[in-house]
Amino acid sequence: MSQSEPTLTLENTEGRTPRPSVAPRIRQDQRAQRVFFVITLLPVFLIIVVTIALLVRAWPILQAFPLSDLLFGTVWKPSEKMFGFGPFILGTLWVTVVGVGVAVPPCLLAAIYLAEYAHASTRSFTKPVLDLLAAIPPVVYGVWGLLAIVPFVEDVLAPLAKRWLGGVPFLAVNQPTGFSILAGGIVLAVMIAPLVISVVYEIFLTVPNDLRHASLAVGSTQWQTIRNVVLPQVMPGIVAAVVLGASRAFGETIAVLIVVGNVPQVPTSIFDSAYPLPALIANNYGDMMSIPLYDSALMGAALVLLVVILIFNILSTLVLQRMLRRKWA
Repeated sequence: MSQSEPTLTLENTEGRTPRPSVAPRIRQDQRAQRVFFVITLLPVFLIIVVTIALLVRAWPILQAFPLSDLLFGTVWKPSEKMFGFGPFILGTLWVTVVGVGVAVPPCLLAAIYLAEYAHASTRSFTKPVLDLLAAIPPVVYGVWGLLAIVPFVEDVLAPLAKRWLGGVPFLAVNQPTGFSILAGGIVLAVMIAPLVISVVYEIFLTVPNDLRHASLAVGSTQWQTIRNVVLPQVMPGIVAAVVLGASRAFGETIAVLIVVGNVPQVPTSIFDSAYPLPALIANNYGDMMSIPLYDSALMGAALVLLVVILIFNILSTLVLQRMLRRKWA
């Protein structure tokens, strides 16, 4: 025989905390969602505002010259009203590609060692060192590149390349100085290395240990487990880390400005000097503003740099999404 549930009366409800109404909590949750939505949209809004501001400042030169002449022109002589951004765009791409190409292989190997092989004491020592390297100001890297990398390129790498690799495309030594794309790329590689290693290391830690144990249990070696099990799991994250490092390399100014030579020419070799867009803006803004359209040209250079970085990140995001779809298909 079932007992009837006790009836709540005034006597047996005294001393209990009344249950709060659901409606106020729902309203609070909705307000929090709106606040978070606005905060999430702030970066997008900031990009739009910056783009519009640069476009307004660059509009005079966009009206004065065809866009194709600005983007693909190879002569930069503001005093003669010649504003070709071609050498600066190519210089930015060359230095970034060389920097990322030099940085990624050792960074990937270092992250694999830290995540899969290193002892806990080695990790505890290495992580603060990486954080310290990431916090060093760019100008310090630039001075280090000026004192160490530029002479190394001039005295060691350039003679070796001229003797053994002179006929290889992009490796011809056309100038004796060490101020070159290669010097800028090496400095950039050292600058982005702590970031790439830290991100890739954290990505490796997200792989469940059960997958590693299952691979080892069927007779695979540790390297076979890393190559066949771990790497396929983390490859999208590695691509994202490389994109993050390349995005930083695109906009780096001071360190590259010190070692790359700052010669407005179309580079044909990694031993040529170059003049990246950030260095152009940093070097010249505030000077020679009496020249007509000069200020507008520099704002146009900043707009071009912003567009190049946006296009690079959009394409990288599309590639990353495609990799993720293939992974989970």
